Amino acid sequence: MTAVLDHTIVPVKDQDESVEFYTRVLGFQYDGRAGMDDRFAVIRLNDSFTLDLQRFDVIPDPGIHYAFAMERDQFDRSFQAIKDSGIPFGDGPRDKTNMRGPGISTGAKGETLSVYFSDPSGHRLEIITYA
Repeated sequence: MTAVLDHTIVPVKDQDESVEFYTRVLGFQYDGRAGMDDRFAVIRLNDSFTLDLQRFDVIPDPGIHYAFAMERDQFDRSFQAIKDSGIPFGDGPRDKTNMRGPGISTGAKGETLSVYFSDPSGHRLEIITYA
C-alpha cells in the first residue's frame, strides 16, 4: 500500500474567517464540523484529503508552509481571488509580499508556476500548477 496524507490539523485564530478564506479564495469545499465536540471545521481539498481547522488562542507555529497543487484553471481563479481580495502575494518563498508573480519553483513533480501568500492566521501558503 502506498502511504498518502489523509488530513492535517491546521491551527487557526478564527474558524469562520478561515473557512471563508479557504473556500472563497482557494475554492476548496467546506464539509462542516467534525471531531470531538465538533472541534474541527473541515475543509476538503479532494476525495482523499482534508484540512481540519482547529481554533487556538495562540497559533503554535504560524510559519508552517502549505503548498497546494492545482489544475491551471483553478490556479488562475485562485490567483485572481488573491489579487481581488488585496492579499499581499509574491513570486518566491523569500518575498511573499512583492506583489509579483507567479514565479517559477519546484514541486514534487518538477517545475511549477507558484504564488506565495499568507492565510488569516499567518501560515505561509503556496499555490502551484504544473501546467
